[in-house]
Amino acid sequence: MTTYETRAGLSVDARMTAFVEQEMLPGTGIEPAHFWDGLSAILDRFEPENDALVAKRETIQAAIDDWHRARAGQPVNMAEYQAFLRDIGYLVPEPAPFTVDTANVDAEIASTAGPQLVVPALNARFALNAANARWGSLYDALYGTDVLDAPAARPGGYDEARGAAVVAWAKAWLDRTVPLASGSWADWAGPEVTLGGTGRIVAHGDNVILIENNGLHIELRIDRQHPVGASDPAGIADIILESALTTIIDLEDSVAAVDGEDKVAGWRNWLGLMKGDLADSFDKGGRTVTRTLNPDRRYPLADGGTLTLPGRSVMFVRNVGHLMTNPAVLLPGGGEAHEGLLDAVMTSTIALHDLKGLGKYRNSRTGSIYIVKPKMHGPEEAALTNRLFDAVEDMLGLSRHTIKVGVMDEERRTSANLAACIHAVRHRVAFINTGFLDRTGDEIHTSMQAGAMIPKGEMKASDWIASYEDRNVRIGLACGLSGRAQIGKGMWAMPDLMRAMIEQKIGHPKSGANTAWVPSPTAATLHAMHYHAVDVFARQRELAGEAPPALDRLLAIPVAQGRNWTEEEVRRELDNNCQGILGYVVRWIDQGVGCSKVPDINDIGLMEDRATLRISSQALANWLLHGVCTPEQVDAALARMAAKVDAQNAGDPLYRKLDPDSIAMNAARDLIFKGVGQPSGYTEPLLHAWRQKAKAAG
Repeated sequence: MTTYETRAGLSVDARMTAFVEQEMLPGTGIEPAHFWDGLSAILDRFEPENDALVAKRETIQAAIDDWHRARAGQPVNMAEYQAFLRDIGYLVPEPAPFTVDTANVDAEIASTAGPQLVVPALNARFALNAANARWGSLYDALYGTDVLDAPAARPGGYDEARGAAVVAWAKAWLDRTVPLASGSWADWAGPEVTLGGTGRIVAHGDNVILIENNGLHIELRIDRQHPVGASDPAGIADIILESALTTIIDLEDSVAAVDGEDKVAGWRNWLGLMKGDLADSFDKGGRTVTRTLNPDRRYPLADGGTLTLPGRSVMFVRNVGHLMTNPAVLLPGGGEAHEGLLDAVMTSTIALHDLKGLGKYRNSRTGSIYIVKPKMHGPEEAALTNRLFDAVEDMLGLSRHTIKVGVMDEERRTSANLAACIHAVRHRVAFINTGFLDRTGDEIHTSMQAGAMIPKGEMKASDWIASYEDRNVRIGLACGLSGRAQIGKGMWAMPDLMRAMIEQKIGHPKSGANTAWVPSPTAATLHAMHYHAVDVFARQRELAGEAPPALDRLLAIPVAQGRNWTEEEVRRELDNNCQGILGYVVRWIDQGVGCSKVPDINDIGLMEDRATLRISSQALANWLLHGVCTPEQVDAALARMAAKVDAQNAGDPLYRKLDPDSIAMNAARDLIFKGVGQPSGYTEPLLHAWRQKAKAAG
């Protein structure tokens, strides 16, 4: 049973009160009484508005459902459809042309292009690895992945043949990226170096050469005593790339946080990052390794001075959206407080340690707090976030717009009204980002009654997807985000397929996006090469002024008009989705793991979070609704895929088999069979309920 303590009229989980009063507030200048009074006042002010906006989502959805039911079997008349969406407030008038005026944004966000990592806040080691992924070894990234067209490394120590292939590939990349004025890097013997391309040497010492290109740094580490450097003409032992410029510490889709215990664990790791004292010890090859944040990097200058560069990513924290509540705090009437309101107050207060220079390092050198706000539906909800951040700033005595916001463009109503959403946060926006999976989940749910949707695998080729991605960049540029904020793209979900990522993900900087998500520090180092190949800000200047794709394309509904499904097509789609649902849910429910590398039906590891679950569960709910499949077929697929998921997890000592009556199996069935009725198709309400049952059962 949770123990609650009374603070300012609120019932607060005792684990949270202890964390706030003993760990979070000391040193900030915020007294406990002021904090609890401020939190209580914010909840009293914003809970009713939050409730009203969540209720409005359901009112709008009910109207859309009725509209489609009344036209069952008829093609959508786009002019009539858009007029209807305007009548019900789904579409709002476009704002007059404007330019955002966000100030005090760190260069890693505003004026430099590079990869972005997203990691679960509940995993301290992952968070530290991500923050430290600001710099990564290109040699290591090539040696341990499938990028090279060469035999894999032999086990049992360093493989010299593999190493030689790595060095040759990396030197060829240097020739393409920062060529010498004459000759090849493969033959360069040092120490003098003259570049012939766009790169420039910014530091040159006996043991290091630092090159800058497109705003990113390349470090050549010279060490003739190193096994690799000893065989290199110039003694180059490694090539270090500036990689993950920014990292999102995630309290949302990649975590399983269902109560005060879980929330405090996530907040505590964020506090450790802001104070700079987060550490995590683990066993590696029979020895204990302790991971901490990396220090800044220092390079010798020709005049005898020192160049200092940050050793860590600039960190955002992703709060939860407006929907969920959490029993960490109970309101005077006994109801749970909205989790997003709690996150706003807690994560901002924690960031005071950074703003006031109380920690070991600095996250923001411009005095800003960076919060990503997901799953907002339209400009009214963005405006709520803006006023909430105003109130938090007032509570903490911060200047207006100290708290910056990252807007996730992952809900259909936000995509259709993106300029208005940006306008609502125009003084603090530091980021917009597309999210294909959540956006597809909302696409299916919004038009659930329009008909059976095309299979999940065909969605990426849909016209609405291309329109969505293009509109995000072009609207962001039209609103003046270039040089002031990030325009981001989504995740490469296959951490083992780095060769394919190298070939495909260059499309993101070419699209004009100055960041994109990667699943690991290794992937960040490899993706960083794309930002050397593409001058993103020059690309943004080329795109500036281009009109975004028409709204008609964005709102085209991906229904499978008149399609006759074969038995094999249905079975394949059911198996694919059921396997993905079970593989993710069993870890979420039984182990509290919100993000991990989950094998897909073909045993390819995919970095999965709740967004992938949302699309799979909504896809099956849609097919059930429209008779493409039967409940019996779904249950048969769940049984087949339970056996497969059990086999895929056979080596995990914590794994519990997916028996028909297991908590995880019941959660998976609910996600499918109750999917039509879930708010916006979200999985959180059911996942939280079943995870709480699992925790109660031990």
